[in-house]
Amino acid sequence: MKTQNNYCQWGIEVIRKELSAISELEDRVNTDFARACEILLACKGRVVVLGLGKSGHIGNKIAATLASTGTPAFFVHAAEASHGDFGMITHDDVVLAISNSGKTGEILTLLPLIKHKSIQLISLTGCPDSPLAQGASVNIDVSVQQEAGPLDLAPTSSTTATLVMGDALAIALLRARGFSKEDFALSHPGGTLGKRLLLRVNEIMRTGNDIPKININAPIKDVLIEMSAKRLGLTTVVDDNGELLGVFTDGDLRRTLESNHDLFASNLQELITGKCKTTSADLLAYEVFNEMEDYKITAIPVVDEKQQILGIIHLHDILQAGVI
Repeated sequence: MKTQNNYCQWGIEVIRKELSAISELEDRVNTDFARACEILLACKGRVVVLGLGKSGHIGNKIAATLASTGTPAFFVHAAEASHGDFGMITHDDVVLAISNSGKTGEILTLLPLIKHKSIQLISLTGCPDSPLAQGASVNIDVSVQQEAGPLDLAPTSSTTATLVMGDALAIALLRARGFSKEDFALSHPGGTLGKRLLLRVNEIMRTGNDIPKININAPIKDVLIEMSAKRLGLTTVVDDNGELLGVFTDGDLRRTLESNHDLFASNLQELITGKCKTTSADLLAYEVFNEMEDYKITAIPVVDEKQQILGIIHLHDILQAGVI
């Protein structure tokens, strides 16, 4: 009967074999790798990644990584390419073909068409002497000494090595292009990083009647009603010209009650938090979140250069927008 130790031992063996395969790739990052990067960087069209089977799955991931890091790319299944999908490929594109053996028939069938269209071909193979490697403009060697499984059959170390080399190409190109966080965000507008780098206060702030706002001369009763109605734990306080004078918060209310002051006999001017923290509408929502964290507050009025209130942004608005 197998024990937990057996499972752990087998798992560790796989990891060690794949780590060994990855470490051997360092010597393959050479002039061929550099030439492949030059070709991909000079591509006027898109990088078309071809693959079949497990290599196809890896190719799909490599294409996605390239596309999200500044190198336009898409994946084409090698078998489908022979039945119409090759029409997606233009002479401005570069083909990145993946085959561990370098003898995948569905890819080799396409070589004459690739040559006919004068398309640059880069191959990732585990056999530098294979037909695919020999037919490519440049071949990157991703061979491994053995697969991670005991039968040395199932693609494991070889697919890992290919994926890592694909990542190496993508990141080398990213750095060559000077691809920035802002560029990355434009490719990932729905992700958290994209929202952190793109979403601004004016897109999620509360405006109009949703802003808790009270005149400095209003009775305390109206102040409490406004705070209760807007449910943000505070209200902004303005003068007769609409200029922000400060905020009155739940904390201010609590401190007033604890000090035994007659709340309803008090002057609002004496109770408000003057010189409160404010922000601008064009600031990134993520930056405002950091300010909230630093100052331990949950809402910030949004004002213009004349201290007129444009809106208010609450911590819940930022969380609901998916910025965090």
